Amino acid sequence: ILWVSVQRLLSPQPLEQLGWGLALSVFSSGLNAALAVMLFRAARTHRSIALEADGRHLMTDVWTSAAVVVGIVGVHFSGWLWLDPLLAIGVALNIVREGVKLVWRSSQGLMDEALDAETLAIVRATLDAFAARQPDGRRLRFDDMVTRGAGQRRFADLHMHVPGDWTLQSAASLRDELEQALMDAVPGLRVTIQLLPLTMEARATQIAEEQKP
Repeated sequence: ILWVSVQRLLSPQPLEQLGWGLALSVFSSGLNAALAVMLFRAARTHRSIALEADGRHLMTDVWTSAAVVVGIVGVHFSGWLWLDPLLAIGVALNIVREGVKLVWRSSQGLMDEALDAETLAIVRATLDAFAARQPDGRRLRFDDMVTRGAGQRRFADLHMHVPGDWTLQSAASLRDELEQALMDAVPGLRVTIQLLPLTMEARATQIAEEQKP
């Protein structure tokens, strides 16, 4: 697209045979836009970068068709033959930009990284709501949360501090309830919760505190 557009920009040529071609371009653009929206929704539901890539591919066709219409209308009313190849160059650069973004995001999906800010906010809000729902006297504290995402999978590890005089059965039952609440709030999340008394910190936390200046 870039090569042809630059050639046409250097040697402008009148547009020909626009009727059926323009009509088919607008019609197919509408179908592509509708399908792209469906693919984006499915991509969010299934956290699939492949579905998102397919949707963005269709959206580049939509933007291409939009540029065609704008270019033709602009050339018709202004007589500026250079406007059509200039818009085509913009379309080509947009395709390159979308491609680079998808390649980068796909490569990051192969690496472990922390969960995004939106998902972390949901996890923290779920923890706060869970603690607030417990009867008076059930003091809970959460800390040392570590999260990561690997492809479509998401993981969260954290400590739940409970009163030291609780039975193991009571603490474990509450932990199971919390794990289920987190997995309901964030579909596909795998949670590991370590139980600790309120008066005790994990050894890693103690070492970190001792190393602070």
